[in-house]
Amino acid sequence: MIVVTGATGQLGRLVVERLLERVPADAIAVSVRSPEKAADLASRGVRVRRGDFNDAASLADAFAGAERLLIISSDVIGEGRVAQHAAAIEAARAANVGLIAYTSLVDADTSPLLLARDHKATEELIRASGVPYALLRNTFYSEFIADQIGSALEHGALLTAAGAGRLATAARADLAEAAAVVLSGEGHRNAVYELTGAAAWTYDDLAAAVSRLSGRQIVHASVSDAELAATLAGAGLPAPVVELLGGIHRGIREGALARVSPDLGRLLGRAPLTIEQTIAQFLPAAQTA
Repeated sequence: MIVVTGATGQLGRLVVERLLERVPADAIAVSVRSPEKAADLASRGVRVRRGDFNDAASLADAFAGAERLLIISSDVIGEGRVAQHAAAIEAARAANVGLIAYTSLVDADTSPLLLARDHKATEELIRASGVPYALLRNTFYSEFIADQIGSALEHGALLTAAGAGRLATAARADLAEAAAVVLSGEGHRNAVYELTGAAAWTYDDLAAAVSRLSGRQIVHASVSDAELAATLAGAGLPAPVVELLGGIHRGIREGALARVSPDLGRLLGRAPLTIEQTIAQFLPAAQTA
């Protein structure tokens, strides 16, 4: 049986949908904090179980009988996040899970991004557990830029501190499909996959693509770290979020997300969606926002 955590989230839901195309519904279980939110999955034959990373007893029940487990990283940042992951890993070990797949971050062991610290620590815990694993080192989702595009269409500019830094983002749907391939297939024991888009782009490239697709002239305005921080703080974002976002922009500028790996395309058996293809899917929504 395959168990997926966080299955009511955007990524987890897509993983389950892709699994349903590959294995019978009764071979899938989901571990969710609020089972009522997965009622539609239950109606399709998926086993719905309550599982909370902050409640070890619930994880024992949620992971029972799991041959393969997908741990989708929690949305908590900092020590609490690693503690949650540690509880899930220990529950998986106690349940004799045959394989842990974990949604990590591209170059987690070497990345300068603050976000990488939690993923690196989690990867170390997984390796130390002795449970076979597949580390799905996801790049940033292409969909993350949707809010930026909405603002760009309103103001005519993409404001970043990323300079000429490149990003090899990938569509959430492609990363979900890759996870489903690993969970339902063979040959992934102790594998590390760097899951990126097939090409890296700059915000200048993005501005040009949005301009082509929208028919509006959009430019990329690259500002200093201090200017970006002031803008974010002026928008009402709390200081920890400003620091986190500032670190991401700085990391982009310094190449932290520029890696291009063939792993995603190999798992999919096709070319991943390009940034322009992804933009085209949600641009109408951004234009009317």
